[in-house]
Formats: sequence, C-alpha cells, structure tokens
Amino acid sequence: MEPSGVVEALWDRIQARDWSGVADLVAEDVVVEWPISAERIVGNKNFVAVNSEYPGGWSIRVLRIVADGSEVVSEVEVPHDEFGVFRAASFWTVQQGRIVRGREYWTSVGADPRPAWRTALVEPM
Repeated sequence: MEPSGVVEALWDRIQARDWSGVADLVAEDVVVEWPISAERIVGNKNFVAVNSEYPGGWSIRVLRIVADGSEVVSEVEVPHDEFGVFRAASFWTVQQGRIVRGREYWTSVGADPRPAWRTALVEPM
C-alpha cells in the first residue's frame, strides 16, 4: 500500500473503531507527538489505547491527504457530540506499509480568540 493509502486507511479504521486494523497499520515502536499538549505516545499498544479509550460521540471527516514519498500530511475534522469540533493536522512517516512516526497538532475550532488588532484585516470563518 502506498504511504498515502496507509494514512487514509488509518483514518477509515479509526472512524470504524477497527482497533486491530489500526494496530496493523502502526509500527510496534511508533512514536507520535502531540506538541500542543506536550505529550508523546510511544508504541503501537499505547497509540491504539489512546485512540480507542477517547470518550465516544465523535466522528472523523478527512479533509485532505497530501503525500511526498514516505511523508504524508493529513487534515481531519472531528466533531464530538459533547466537546465540539476539533481539527488535526498530522504529519506521518510511513515505511514498509506502516506508520513509524507522527506529529499531530490538535485544536478545537475557534479555540484561540481573534485579537482586536486584526479585526480590520480578517473575517470570521
């Protein structure tokens, strides 16, 4: 499977709650970093557990996937019934059909207030 297909399959399997299928796409010694919350997930089992244990009520919509060789970037939107809408920009490294490294930037839509000095220069989304 091409690296972009691996990442597409990852999000499809997460959406389907196919946790054994997710585990099949992630290397045993994977390292995934979340700089926004200053956390690092080390290992396949921990990656699957972090995702499978997140409180229910969410879905995933892939907005785009862009690949250059083994490097793949995905942007997803994750609406949650209770917590609102999240977005993630994820940077993945795929080798031999498995994700070996990731860096994800998760935030909620509108989490950062618009500063007053930009009011005349921007418009709300």
